[in-house]
Amino acid sequence: MKQAIINAVVHTGEEIIENGVVVVENGTIISVQKEIPNDIKTIDLKGNHLAAGFIDIQINGGEKYYFSQTPNEETIQDIYDASMKYGTTHVLPCLISSSKETILEGIEAVRNYMKKHQNGVIGMHLEGPFLNPQRRGAHSIDQVRKPTDEELQEIISKGKDVIKVITIAPECFTEKQLTMLIESGITISIGHSTITHKEAQPYFAKGINLVTHLFNAMTQFGHREPGLVGAVFENEEVYAPVILDGVHCDYAAAKIAYKLKQDKFFLISDATFLGRKVANFKWDNFDAHLVDGFYRNEDGNLAGASISMTEAVQNAFNHLNVSADEAIKMATTRVAAAIGMQNKIGKIRADFPASFVEFNSDLTVIKTLDFRE
Repeated sequence: MKQAIINAVVHTGEEIIENGVVVVENGTIISVQKEIPNDIKTIDLKGNHLAAGFIDIQINGGEKYYFSQTPNEETIQDIYDASMKYGTTHVLPCLISSSKETILEGIEAVRNYMKKHQNGVIGMHLEGPFLNPQRRGAHSIDQVRKPTDEELQEIISKGKDVIKVITIAPECFTEKQLTMLIESGITISIGHSTITHKEAQPYFAKGINLVTHLFNAMTQFGHREPGLVGAVFENEEVYAPVILDGVHCDYAAAKIAYKLKQDKFFLISDATFLGRKVANFKWDNFDAHLVDGFYRNEDGNLAGASISMTEAVQNAFNHLNVSADEAIKMATTRVAAAIGMQNKIGKIRADFPASFVEFNSDLTVIKTLDFRE
């Protein structure tokens, strides 16, 4: 059924259209225009704002289940349903460092889910297991490892059409293995790594242009050793996702990063669970406990995040001195570009998915508006 969203301030991702009209049909945007069509159902936003739905490329759990613990379709559905409550219409469920068997199980679950559901699950993020144990963060020391040619080839072979992003510590790879991964077409993100500013340059020169949660689990910026953080700041093409909860990254540091990275700065949730409904969680050697609204492990270290993308966008607006339009782009167009999907999702444009967020001018109210079946 064809419908028209009317009386909206439309943030297309490229421009802002006052009193815009967005015509949708069968879950797809048909047109963006100024005239209200005749004889079709209209949805009146009464001057509210409309943008593409948020994209979260790193989310570990929904309101009930944790993907690395139960890598099945039920968990994927939980992640998707929970995300939709908070304005996120496209997700990459994230599987952290695990056994090869668990990784392959996760790949198969996402593949089967995507065959059955043509919604906003667009693949998966494999964070590890090929990380530097010195920067493993909350990842289990029992699972973090160097790749073998055989294991890497099997993961690529079985997952290249499902794994959208893989986080690696490139210093753990041989030149042959890194070439293998680059040639697979999977978007590589550098994270949980000890590489220095100087050591990062060859990897960025190879075309790797993404890091995992800037500032966290990487070498920091210093005046004598600028670290991986400094290398990200220096290399204009590298995207810098941030967990903007004020704890994983101080707002002042995020503000500096944004000033330096501009349209390469974007938001992720890295949520362990959404909605703060799971207070205590233990899996393998990983534990997370909700303390003052944040997940920490038994040692008091951060154990994933608890914010939603809606909260991240609101925090950007309130703490980074940016416009509402700019905050929205940090969760839409910038994210899509970082994973090479800028021509498929993240904008209000003809032939793009009819999944949106409706919000007011100060972003205090953000809700999902979805027309996909």
